[in-house]
Amino acid sequence: MNQWKNFSKGFIKENPVFVLLLGMCPTLGVTSSAINGLGMGLATTFVLLMSNIVVSLIKSLIPDKVRIPSFIVIIAAFVTVVQLVMQAYLPALYKSLGLFIPLIVVNCIVLGRAEAFASKNNLLTAAVDGLGIGLGFSFALVLLGGIRELLGSGKLFNITIYSENYVTLLFVLAPGAFIVLGYLIALINQIKKD
Repeated sequence: MNQWKNFSKGFIKENPVFVLLLGMCPTLGVTSSAINGLGMGLATTFVLLMSNIVVSLIKSLIPDKVRIPSFIVIIAAFVTVVQLVMQAYLPALYKSLGLFIPLIVVNCIVLGRAEAFASKNNLLTAAVDGLGIGLGFSFALVLLGGIRELLGSGKLFNITIYSENYVTLLFVLAPGAFIVLGYLIALINQIKKD
């Protein structure tokens, strides 16, 4: 039961983007559309889940001196799997996300959860934590990407919602990411206060 409490913490109370303000590089870089946000979020969720599982399983076998490099190698192995699968089966999304897929290896969310949580907890707790944090990250990216796509192109998941005559191109450009993220963080802080 305690594991599911960790799941909701990662998704809501400790959302990596809106609360902890981690992973800003992919958050701002790939969220020009909801599809990009979903693709990046699910890729990161897979890497988080699998690396947390493996780190939790082999934590007692890793000497303290090489703990962080070992975690990076584990994370890099799962990023390689994601990269190859995405390149083979989702080439358009892979091309759209570009360099941000290999950069999951150094994403502070993934390495931070391996170091601070998975290396200190059992398999089930670490897996649920990875899933919760990953889905919370995915939710944030999809929400941010969806708002930017809707305001900037009049579409949502590439489905036309309203005419392009009423769009504001700013929102699909880099400054739009900062504006929308700022408003979302302010909104979430206000909701948390109430």
